[in-house]
Amino acid sequence: MSADVLPIERARELARAALANLEAHRQRLDDLNVYPVPDGDTGTNLTLTVRAIVAAIEESRAATPRVLAGEVTRAALLGSRGNSGVIFSQIVRGFADIAGNDAVMGSPALARAFRSASDTAYAAIKEPVEGTILTVIREMAEEGELDDAQALTADAFLRRIVARGEDAVARTPEMLDKLREAGVIDSGGAGLLEIVRGISAGVSGEPLAAVETLADTLGVDAIHQELSRYRFCTTFVVAGEHLDADRLEHELGALGDSLLVVGDAKALKVHVHTDHSDAAIAIGARQGEILEREIADMHQQTREREERLAAALSSGDLRTGVVAVAPGAGNRELFEGFVGSHVIEGGQTMNPSTAEILAAIDASPAPAVIVLPNNSNVILSAEQAAEHASKPVTVVRSRSVPAGLAAISTYVPSLSPAENEARMLDALARATTGEITRASRDAAIDGVAVRDGDWLGLVDDRAVVSGPDFHAVAEDVVERALAGGKGLLTLVKGDEDLGVESLAERIRERHPDVEVEEHDGGQTHYPLLVLAE
Repeated sequence: MSADVLPIERARELARAALANLEAHRQRLDDLNVYPVPDGDTGTNLTLTVRAIVAAIEESRAATPRVLAGEVTRAALLGSRGNSGVIFSQIVRGFADIAGNDAVMGSPALARAFRSASDTAYAAIKEPVEGTILTVIREMAEEGELDDAQALTADAFLRRIVARGEDAVARTPEMLDKLREAGVIDSGGAGLLEIVRGISAGVSGEPLAAVETLADTLGVDAIHQELSRYRFCTTFVVAGEHLDADRLEHELGALGDSLLVVGDAKALKVHVHTDHSDAAIAIGARQGEILEREIADMHQQTREREERLAAALSSGDLRTGVVAVAPGAGNRELFEGFVGSHVIEGGQTMNPSTAEILAAIDASPAPAVIVLPNNSNVILSAEQAAEHASKPVTVVRSRSVPAGLAAISTYVPSLSPAENEARMLDALARATTGEITRASRDAAIDGVAVRDGDWLGLVDDRAVVSGPDFHAVAEDVVERALAGGKGLLTLVKGDEDLGVESLAERIRERHPDVEVEEHDGGQTHYPLLVLAE
């Protein structure tokens, strides 16, 4: 490769090698994916993007590298999927700008191509984030620009680039808090590394290393991730004449985040996370024809990723099961999302019997069970069931649904009951819970005067505020729950529609550093449950 013109057939071989290696790592990359949202699709999106590139090269009849580079650039843009795929399309664009103009792709030309790839990708992102695919392509470019690297043959040069990429990927958790907290490397950067590794192997003819399986080694922090603020990952292409990327980006900016608008005056690729996909597409349609639209439910993807990884984690070693008591279909779904859990319908005014709890314990396939009562009135029944169970049972005294959610968020089926109990108790100690309910009589509770029909707010099971205005009481409870530097707030809506969405928006505006999640719990008597962690 260092001294030969790069013919189209050689380009096909290298593109196939890159795709083959990426395909082999696709599941691992999906498993790693927690940033920018844990939707578990980075490997899939990069694979689909590279497939589009390979298909274009396979079908190409380009007579010159310049024509082929143009075809590859367009295929990458139109075929890009997700945040990682769109950014990778810009890496391809920058690389192709050099490759299309250099007949001889020796190490100096490769160095220029990697630099162009990095510069183009960074220029496309309004607010570049380090610890991502951007960091990896930049460090690869920096390595290629070293004098001793450019003196190498092309195959040695690429091996050198791969080694620097490995080092950069390994350091991504040091640069990005979300990766460090989850205990994973960046999936986009890891995907780019596998693409370049595949090309390097295609050039040198060396075999690739075996693929690492992550499902059994990922920790609970990597598996259980909060849902993204917005629900839909929306991508589409706008085709036309004299397209204005800046105007399109400005108009879309109010609809969501993770916004990317890349391309040229004739074709723009848009990627945005939003709750209003139709509105985003309509904005694009004002400039040109909409092509290649795709809308993915990131909340569903996150749940599917979590279920898949948790199932893999527990399939070979289910040491501890969970029985949880929860009111409402939505709350039931939240608890059932954890593999190894069984949920009993119940709560205020509908407490399950000792026999029901005992039957659920016996039905668990696990050799030992933890019970989460999730209501102070259920704790005694749970403890009585534990005394009569045929297997070891531990009752973690969760006094509310939010407390139960805090506890089960740390649950790992393959750990022992004692280990899970310790994790759950630690979570309960660090979490603050809140509940809003309506008073049924005049009373004084924990020193708080309550009138019949007023709203009553509780924090950690103690009454703290009351009044006739639901939103005023709810905001008071939330502020108290967030005290002390809490960074994650979960709002669980009941079966009454009292405008919790507007409450959540006010909280986001007031506390921009707090991640706010909303769930439909469906519980009666408590229009809002609050968990701050």
